[in-house]
Amino acid sequence: MSAEGTGSVARLLAWLEERAGWSFLVDLGRHKKVPLHRHTIWYYLGGMTLFLFLVQVCTGILLLLYYRASAGEAFESVQFIVSKVPFGWLVRSIHSWSANLLIFVLFIHMFSVFFLKAYRRPRELTWITGTLLLFLMLGFGFSGYLLPWNKLAFFATQVGTEVAGVVPVLGSFALRFLRGGKQVTGGTLARFYGLHVAVLPALTATVLGIHLFLVQKHGMSEPPAVEAKQKAMGRAGSSMPFLPDFLLRDLIGWCAALGALAALAAIFPWELGEKADPFAPAPAGIRPEWYFCWMFQTLKVLPAHILGFEGELLGILVINAAGLIWLLVPLLDRNPVPGNRVTRFFSVLGWVTLAYMAVMTATVYLPGWK
Repeated sequence: MSAEGTGSVARLLAWLEERAGWSFLVDLGRHKKVPLHRHTIWYYLGGMTLFLFLVQVCTGILLLLYYRASAGEAFESVQFIVSKVPFGWLVRSIHSWSANLLIFVLFIHMFSVFFLKAYRRPRELTWITGTLLLFLMLGFGFSGYLLPWNKLAFFATQVGTEVAGVVPVLGSFALRFLRGGKQVTGGTLARFYGLHVAVLPALTATVLGIHLFLVQKHGMSEPPAVEAKQKAMGRAGSSMPFLPDFLLRDLIGWCAALGALAALAAIFPWELGEKADPFAPAPAGIRPEWYFCWMFQTLKVLPAHILGFEGELLGILVINAAGLIWLLVPLLDRNPVPGNRVTRFFSVLGWVTLAYMAVMTATVYLPGWK
């Protein structure tokens, strides 16, 4: 770059610094350190999740330019996007694939944080906000599934909202709240559209801002075993600066993820299917998206009655209780150090939970399994 160009950049940076005071962010990044040990690779999953969420935001905004949230026009508007709008099919496919990869990476991120015991004091709120983000992403997936108004999405939403209606006391209210009435109609589509593009983004932006602030405030956590080993050796662990070392590695991962998304969208374009017909019978083999399959299969295999209770109701209550326990893990395992009985119990419980979710999801997809 010429001397004149360098001077122009310097003047621009000085102008921005005087008005926005952005240099404190650079100083923060330079002083922030990332621990180096054999588990460091898991630290990159948080940034990858954030990147995929930003892809969702950008592609979602582009889709909103043409989408129409009504039972009579929703399917046709998506059909117009994928067939008439230049690169509309690519944008929709990237949006759909990135939604699935986002939840997949988020699950891996959450379990890696869990097994590395990164929820230890003072990071309890970091874990809680991260878990809330997981629940919000699942809400995005559930509400966005109906928006194309195709046959599979219509009947899957019908089944999914019926599950909410089973809950005692609040079930009837929850069912009418989700559907906007007694049945899945155009009112349900409008309601899900509002949740997907307004309510959930507002909540997510708030919780995500708090989560990122807490991550920056407390930094990256070292696993208890690594800390114990360093303490026994009488030395501090090695680390690398966030800027530019860690950030550049993050950017390489983001570029790889973008390339993978583009390849998936080009080679396996997301199908639209047939338009929903509320009067047609439900298609055979209907199932929700893969990240809900373990819950779907759990409710499906339960007997009608268990110890005098309805099997489906008991299953829903247990799943909700499990979600609450997952949210409150930092308050239940307050001293996660090697050898602690509570910590060992939660570690075993985590592996059992992960295996259970994987097996129950596989039963939905593997041929010959019911």
